[in-house]
Amino acid sequence: MVNAGDMNGSGNLMDFLDEPFPDVGTYEDFHTIDWLREKSRDTDRHRKITNKSKESIWEFVKSLLDAWSGWVVMLLIGLLAGTLAGVIDLAVDWMTDLKEGVCLSAFWYSHEQCCWTSNETTFDDRDKCPKWQKWSELLVNQSEGASAYILNYFLYIMWALSFAFLAVSLVRVFAPYACGSGIPEIKTILSGFIIRGYLGKWTLLIKTVTLVLVVSSGLSLGKEGPLVHVACCCGNFFSSLFSKYSKNEGKRREVLSAAAAAGVSVAFGAPIGGVLFSLEEVSYYFPLKTLWRSFFAALVAAFTLRSINPFGNSRLVLFYVEYHTPWYMAELFPFILLGVFGGLWGTLFIRCNIAWCRRRKTTRLGKYPVLEVIVVTAITAIIAYPNPYTRRSTSELISELFNDCGALESSQLCDYINDPNMTRPVDDIPDRPAGFGVYTAMWQLALALIFKIIITIFTFGMKIPSGLFIPSMAVGAMAGRMVGIGVEQLAYHHHDWIIFRNWCRPGADCVTPGLYAMVGAAACLGGVTRMTVSLVVIMFELTGGLEYIVPLMAAAVTSKWVADAFGKEGIYEAHIHLNGYPFLDAKDEFTHRTLATDVMRPRRGEPPLSVLTQDSMTVEDVETLIKETNYNGFPVVVSKDSERLIGFAQRRELILAIKNARQRQDGVVSNSIMYFTEDPPELPANSPHPLKLRRILNLSPFTVTDHTPMETVVDIFRKLGLRQCLVTRSGRLLGIITKKDVLRHMAQMANQDPESIMFN
Repeated sequence: MVNAGDMNGSGNLMDFLDEPFPDVGTYEDFHTIDWLREKSRDTDRHRKITNKSKESIWEFVKSLLDAWSGWVVMLLIGLLAGTLAGVIDLAVDWMTDLKEGVCLSAFWYSHEQCCWTSNETTFDDRDKCPKWQKWSELLVNQSEGASAYILNYFLYIMWALSFAFLAVSLVRVFAPYACGSGIPEIKTILSGFIIRGYLGKWTLLIKTVTLVLVVSSGLSLGKEGPLVHVACCCGNFFSSLFSKYSKNEGKRREVLSAAAAAGVSVAFGAPIGGVLFSLEEVSYYFPLKTLWRSFFAALVAAFTLRSINPFGNSRLVLFYVEYHTPWYMAELFPFILLGVFGGLWGTLFIRCNIAWCRRRKTTRLGKYPVLEVIVVTAITAIIAYPNPYTRRSTSELISELFNDCGALESSQLCDYINDPNMTRPVDDIPDRPAGFGVYTAMWQLALALIFKIIITIFTFGMKIPSGLFIPSMAVGAMAGRMVGIGVEQLAYHHHDWIIFRNWCRPGADCVTPGLYAMVGAAACLGGVTRMTVSLVVIMFELTGGLEYIVPLMAAAVTSKWVADAFGKEGIYEAHIHLNGYPFLDAKDEFTHRTLATDVMRPRRGEPPLSVLTQDSMTVEDVETLIKETNYNGFPVVVSKDSERLIGFAQRRELILAIKNARQRQDGVVSNSIMYFTEDPPELPANSPHPLKLRRILNLSPFTVTDHTPMETVVDIFRKLGLRQCLVTRSGRLLGIITKKDVLRHMAQMANQDPESIMFN
């Protein structure tokens, strides 16, 4: 860009653009930002502040405040994200228990909190306390029997339907963008796409409230993905308070990358995993400075959540576990098998869910979002209630599946036959034969697994906030726990087999079924999302056990290999393509031997490219061109005969410039000549005032020659975040390639419908 101070207009001509006017440099909704331009504007702003800071003490203080504003924004994001996550956890805990009963001493207490405060609770009956009453006890004074069961069953369904109906109604009326996981859209926004309102205050408020309602309703979804959306809404809100971020879309996206890290930090209690998740999974542009700030935001968010202590166990998540026995090399085989299961489940889920979501988009089903949510909630509640493993919240289920069976565990999964002569430390109980409770739990888990696999396909993507992390982990944890119990019993009954002889002596604690559940959870989550490094770190931070990193890595890598064999897309990329968002995935490889001339517009037989000339078009000509076309910008050439390229002018800035010129500059009329050169053209004496618009001209648009390989062009678009690229030959303009042209060409080369890039 050329500085306004260097421009020499004619003596009596005012270049009104010397002073910036409102909205210049901003983008319209559903358009892509120009990363190079945003970077250049930030560099200019920084240079100006640095130069001014030498003029006075006050300017120096202002420069320090500007430098510190980034850290202040991170602090505020961490505090708000941590607080919201704590409030959501507490509210979900209470409302989930509300479906089954109420605390008489204080109705706002959950079952666990109610029994903590009771002095009449014994250790053997720790889940039963006089202050907590089921609905049947409260309404008809019966706790056992068919009538009590039916009443509790009916009220469980009614509460679930009430929560779900309220959630979908709030989303539909107040914030349609609050539905779904939010991660596909955040990936698209971070790649430079503008979706106004997606990270707005209403979306933040409604998503927070409805997230509590839908998780409490018992639907097969989690709050972890939507917490990333909530944290990004916090980031967007705080960045709008500082002009450094509110006026620069590129800088704003650095803040949103850090906010995504804070979201995962509070979702899983994994600050380092959150930073790696932002880097690996959602961010498009992640400079080193953003890495430090992401770490700080994730740290503050985790510290805030720890201060609130929503689960009362001084941990950041409900399913924190510690194991006491090491794993053995022979166990790598079942761990890898779990990885294969995770990859197959991921592939099955993505294909079925995308097929169902496409059906929802293209049929009448999509016109009845409230009815769909009500039907799925009713089916979920009716089938879930009879099975204790599907009735409880999914987080509690995962917590129980991850748990190691200690001497104090009362779970059915720990109903082993004990040796009456055993005298061992409490945390080192040897492998024992399974009792009746374990076998009952196994078939209940098998039914719960089938139910979760099917119902999650139909739940994810409905018009309510819905995360996928927790349901995926639950599927893997159930499969893993069953495999773990199978291996444990095999080792107990056949300890003389060659594979067990070296490491599993009679009376030893060899196999930890909870570890298999954890590995299975990681495998299934990896199969669905295709995460690897961040997934292993998140799972490691969940358990606090460094020695289990190898099993987790083996399962995560295996699940990714197996899933990638059937298709490279994770669930978020698949939803991006389903919605037609203009997202250029860095993971996609382009290996076709096409050239820029094959992709550029105009094609053969199409009308010529719409261009502006540097000094021969009137205001009326330009306004007519803008009205008749819907292009985002126009190349500026010397003349239509020579077509030698001068620069590129954005549509929005042309409209704003003409509008402001008519208001502020006398003599500008429809037949005024517009010029983009330093000096005005020579005009007849009686002609109206010309309009100088050199300030809005990008004098260095990115250009390639017509023989540039498309492999290089795709790489340029990815790495520089371009909106468009001009095609020239010997300085003469031939055509233009936009980001959507690149995406359409890539879809065509992959034998897909090029018009699927239709989001507008």
